Amino acid sequence: MTKLALLRHGQSEWNLANRFTGWVDVALTDEGVEQARKSGALMREANLEFAGAYTSVLTRAVKTLNLALEEMGRLWLPVEKSWRLNERHYGGLTGLNKQETAEKHGADQVKIWRRSYDTPPPAMDEGNPHDISADPRYAGLNATDVPRTESLKLTLDRVTPYWEETLAPRLLAGDGLIIAAHGNSLRALVKLLFRVPDEEIVNVEIPTGNPLIIELREGSLTPTSAMYLDDARATNLPKLPE
Repeated sequence: MTKLALLRHGQSEWNLANRFTGWVDVALTDEGVEQARKSGALMREANLEFAGAYTSVLTRAVKTLNLALEEMGRLWLPVEKSWRLNERHYGGLTGLNKQETAEKHGADQVKIWRRSYDTPPPAMDEGNPHDISADPRYAGLNATDVPRTESLKLTLDRVTPYWEETLAPRLLAGDGLIIAAHGNSLRALVKLLFRVPDEEIVNVEIPTGNPLIIELREGSLTPTSAMYLDDARATNLPKLPE
């Protein structure tokens, strides 16, 4: 069986502060570092082996991957970073406290921005202090590639080409992979793999620092099993596709 590990980064400073983070580069908390190390220890204890590793260009995901690989004794694995695995861009909500935003705009409106499949938050204004369009990580991209806001659907739209052109071919060839990324970019991958309907993907949550191990049928991209390695922090998974 080909195995795919999906690992959401450990707790970040803005996770702890309950702020919308998106493409802003924030550090892991001490707890996030421990979650990353524990993830690696759990994968080591499960005797998991991978042929390659992938992550976003955001530090919290990169560091989580490095810490996990260090615990596994696999820091030598080749790692590829891509902006396409970045977190969803939260537009004008970026940097705001989630509770304060709900009090200002109403809990129902914020729930739509956060949880609906295809309704993005308001776009980020020019001059916003959290604007990353001039960040050197994105210097080679077209201006249209750097979003001003994203829904989960728009996140899926940018993740899908990377899945189809880079990740899927390796998995079909039998290579086990580990992908360390973010709640919404990983939800996009789960939607693709499990063929989750639009109206159901909004209920899928990916916990921080808990490896999701997916076994794929040989020569295909169809999951035959899926489980979190840390049972105490597991969330419900979508049904396996038939």
